[in-house]
Amino acid sequence: MSIQSRADESTSYLPRLFMVVSTSATQLVRPPSQVYRTEAARRLTRNTLITVVLAVLLVVTLMVWFDAWEIGLMPPRDTASLWPLRILTGFGKDSYVLFLAAALLLAVGLVAPAVHEPARRRLLAIGLRLQFVLLAVSVPLVAGEVLKWIAGRGRPFVGGAANAFNFAPFAGTEAHASFPSSHAITAFALAFAVAAVWPRLRGLMFAYALMIAFTRLVLLAHHPSDVLAGAAVGLIGAMCVRYWFAVRGLGFSIGSGGIISSVAGGALKGVAAGPPAP
Repeated sequence: MSIQSRADESTSYLPRLFMVVSTSATQLVRPPSQVYRTEAARRLTRNTLITVVLAVLLVVTLMVWFDAWEIGLMPPRDTASLWPLRILTGFGKDSYVLFLAAALLLAVGLVAPAVHEPARRRLLAIGLRLQFVLLAVSVPLVAGEVLKWIAGRGRPFVGGAANAFNFAPFAGTEAHASFPSSHAITAFALAFAVAAVWPRLRGLMFAYALMIAFTRLVLLAHHPSDVLAGAAVGLIGAMCVRYWFAVRGLGFSIGSGGIISSVAGGALKGVAAGPPAP
């Protein structure tokens, strides 16, 4: 390839990259367009209310009758044999999950403008799904951080006793950041998001979420009610993000009755149709 050809390729790449980024951002905030969006909104509202009511009832039940008893059965935090669980629990750490999703999305965004069709279209479809996964985890995590700050619940044995009602609202400290569990939010939001776009992975992803929840209990990082609340926040947040994408026709379609399903391909319209790669 001549020096001039390389210069032309470099010059044309930047406009294509800008188009991918700008179109992706614009699509996320465009007005809803799906015919059955009202039905989907009703379905989301109903499912959210059911999840909230069940979660509140179960959280209260666990706090009153189960939390203190359960953490009393767990081995001490410094037990050497727990090292495998300490490794496993890292797979549910929010910063690791978000960094991986963001890194993959960035890689797709940088590579897609430089390749030919139909590879570009396939990459953009993957990028859209990664964008959904990233937001489906990020949104409930933000809500969870607000709840942590408001509740100020002490982690197991903070203060020396197995006290399920050790609350210091608005404390803003790590010791009083037990409710809800961020690992549970991350794991269940990620499980829902991945299962939504790749349904065949549903069983594997929810097994992963349950594994992360189990490690948080055994490692005495959280009470059972913290984990349950985190799971509810993660699922509700991910459902809301899926609805946001679906009503804009981004990777999901809405059928009769407001049922949301993943769309094969799902590339952003207008991006894949951009100028061809040199």
